Amino acid sequence: MKVDAPLRWLFAPRCVACGDPGLPDRDLCAACRADLPWQGPACTRCALPLPEPGLCGACLQRPPPLDAVHAAFGYAFPVDALLPRLKFHRDFASGRVLAQHMAERFAALDRPQALVPLPLHRSRLRRRGYDQALELAKPLARALGVPLDTDLLRRVRATSPQSRLGADARKRNLKGAFAVARGAALPEHVTLFDDVMTTGATLHAAASALRRAGVAHVEAWVCARVA
Repeated sequence: MKVDAPLRWLFAPRCVACGDPGLPDRDLCAACRADLPWQGPACTRCALPLPEPGLCGACLQRPPPLDAVHAAFGYAFPVDALLPRLKFHRDFASGRVLAQHMAERFAALDRPQALVPLPLHRSRLRRRGYDQALELAKPLARALGVPLDTDLLRRVRATSPQSRLGADARKRNLKGAFAVARGAALPEHVTLFDDVMTTGATLHAAASALRRAGVAHVEAWVCARVA
């Protein structure tokens, strides 16, 4: 029993954002936790920040294939530093911190019958070696008791990186990119998951594939929404 205190000090969590001592059971310090850019009032269909919850003009004019989008954060510090570290540098500790806080934010939402992380095409998965959306979705699904489904949706066409394209080009780039697995059992309520939502083109393409297959209710949860 005498070694407990020294061991707690030796293995105390460190903040993944700044390196200072972390909070108990968190790899984030109190200051960086206070800086988390929690998403405020937003459009209920696309999570675009608004003065108060409702529908933005774009969603009123052209309703998207998603019934709702919930974002945990805006894309700002320290989330805008932690997500690229997970995505490009295998920093799974950053992913663990983000998943912990997403679970807090999404705990009050209706649970879907399946949480479906947006899949990478197999060629990109081979190059990267892991899927960042899946790495975030796995602990999130466990924390919320939601079934994780990695077989329902397939990325059947390799696409150019969305970050290099404008809004219209993003839509063209994703045409026919997703398909529902043949013979898959279709839940009535599916929630897609992605790390970052910018224009929504990727989520819309995936949601449209689910709609065509017969899924009645499609929502999305995202870690961060770019304003």
